[in-house]
Amino acid sequence: MALVVQKYGGSSLADAEMIKNVARRVAACHDADNQVVAVVSAMGDTTDRLIELAAQVSDRPEPRGLDVLLSTGELKSCALLAMALHSSGYQVISLSGSQAGIQTDTSFGMARIAGLDPERIMRELSAGNIVIVAGFQGITDDLDITTLGRGASDITAIALAAGLGAARCEVYTDV
Repeated sequence: MALVVQKYGGSSLADAEMIKNVARRVAACHDADNQVVAVVSAMGDTTDRLIELAAQVSDRPEPRGLDVLLSTGELKSCALLAMALHSSGYQVISLSGSQAGIQTDTSFGMARIAGLDPERIMRELSAGNIVIVAGFQGITDDLDITTLGRGASDITAIALAAGLGAARCEVYTDV
C-alpha cells in the first residue's frame, strides 16, 4: 500500500460540483489501494475576497489577525471535501495545518515551515482514514496561526510528502 499526497488548487474546488469531482478523484486513488493525504487550497478566489474584506475594515490589517482570517479559506475547502467523501461512504478526517503538525516561524503572511510532526496524520492513516489537510497554514510555538504566502498549498503538499515518506506527490491545478 503506497502513501500518496495529492494537492488540489482553488480552481479545482471553486463550487460544490467541483468539490464532488475532487472527492471522486481522491476516492479513486484510495480505492487503488493507496493511503491518501489530500492538501487543499481555498475555493476559487476566496483568498482575494478575504483580503478585500480585511481592507474594507482596516487600512492596515494587523498581520497576525490577517493570517487567522486567511486561513479560514482553506479550512472551508478542507471541511467540504471531507463531507463529500464521507457522504460517499469513506472514512475521512479533515485537519487544519496545526492539527496536521505543520510548525512555522512567526513571519505572519510569509511564514516558513520550521518543522513537521507527522504523528497525527500517520495515526489517522493507520486507522484507515483518508486525511484532508488545509494547505497554506501552520502554527507557531506560541500556537499562533500563520500563513505561508500565496500559492503555498503546494509547499504544504511537498513538505508533507517529504515528511511522511510518500511514494509520490501529485499537484493538480484544475481538474
